[in-house]
Amino acid sequence: MRARCCLVTLCLASLALAAVPAAAQVEDRPMLTSGAAMTMIHGCLSRAGEEGWRMHIAIMDNHGNLKAYHRMDDAQLLSHDIALAKARSSAMAPRSTQQWGEAAFGNGVSAAAFVPGLNYFEGGLPIMTADGQHIGGIGVSGDTGANDAICAQAGIEAAGLN
Repeated sequence: MRARCCLVTLCLASLALAAVPAAAQVEDRPMLTSGAAMTMIHGCLSRAGEEGWRMHIAIMDNHGNLKAYHRMDDAQLLSHDIALAKARSSAMAPRSTQQWGEAAFGNGVSAAAFVPGLNYFEGGLPIMTADGQHIGGIGVSGDTGANDAICAQAGIEAAGLN
């Protein structure tokens, strides 16, 4: 009986020690929440409303998953696909779509011009935490590229990011 008790105690101690390294390997990282994405949508809507812009707004996490989307009344239908492509481009890597365009075509055509799925129209911005971690991308389309980018930045700022 005593041998069995010692064996059980030894097994439990081994399991407890084995669990310590596994727990130490768990990664703690920030993520783009649905709440933050909706706050960004509302920030964009506020700025677009002030300016009279009609926008499509897409927000994706850093895995390319759609977190939030909104089409304003009377926003042109073509802008739907563009907003999604802008968000995806800035969600894939921490660069704005304008930076992607400059990398692809700034000094002649570079390899970035041939990356499938990248969008080079201004209005896609990476979403970063205060300490510089990339957590997603926002894409806005419906007006000029410069106005799309202003609207996207307003959304990011509304969520207290970047």
